[in-house]
Amino acid sequence: MSDLMRIITNTQAMKTRSALLDVNSKLGNHQYRLATGKKINSAGEDPAGYALSRSLERRKRGLSVAADNTRNANSIMNIAEGGYQNIMDILQTIKEKATQAADFALASSQRSALNDQVSAFIAEIEEIVDDTTFNGQRLIDGTYAGAFHTGESYDDELSVSLSDSDSVALSIDAIDLTTASAAKTAIQLSSNAIDTLSTLVQDVGEYKVRLTSKEGALATQITNTEAVRSSIEDADFAEEQMNVMKLQILQQTSVSALSQANAAPQLVLSIIQ
Repeated sequence: MSDLMRIITNTQAMKTRSALLDVNSKLGNHQYRLATGKKINSAGEDPAGYALSRSLERRKRGLSVAADNTRNANSIMNIAEGGYQNIMDILQTIKEKATQAADFALASSQRSALNDQVSAFIAEIEEIVDDTTFNGQRLIDGTYAGAFHTGESYDDELSVSLSDSDSVALSIDAIDLTTASAAKTAIQLSSNAIDTLSTLVQDVGEYKVRLTSKEGALATQITNTEAVRSSIEDADFAEEQMNVMKLQILQQTSVSALSQANAAPQLVLSIIQ
């Protein structure tokens, strides 16, 4: 006997209602994805995809913080280099004064004046060493040493050690220009100090090269990681909108079909009249 001849249980209406509920559920999912911008909004939608996207999100965040650390480290190196460069300028001036004082044509009073200037320059070097700091830490007094965390892994670090650049470390604390002989010695001492400081600046430059390279690598890793996570988790708006339009049409036809299925038992009346 045809289902249309049964009026107690309207099988066709029940099937149509079930299809309508399924369409409504799918339509709601696609509309929610459009609202959130994500294809996976809960672990129940795609357990494996959800776990993988969270793992990629963890990695991206770790890499982002590492990139911030690397930029901070580069800034610190810039500050240290600036301090070294200021001292380098003073050392060049000290050598000029020593060369001037070594000349036989100068009187003792003139050498004494030059010596006073050099003493002031040496005091200025000490102030630069004391004032070149980051977060309250002195950078170029020989005490700054540690490791910058420049990667996602716990052991991905760059060890840094900045050398002392005060007058004692550069062996210019006892420079004397009061005699021509002492001034000649001062020329050699200031030259040696310039060479020593050049090596310290070179070390900072090498740190900066490594940090800049690391920063570029981290930026690439962040981009690639985010691209993979996006392909797994983010919604394709064109596809989602297409599915919404298709389901909206099915929703309308299901409602129409349900209405017709509910009206079908009325045909029974034509039999019993």
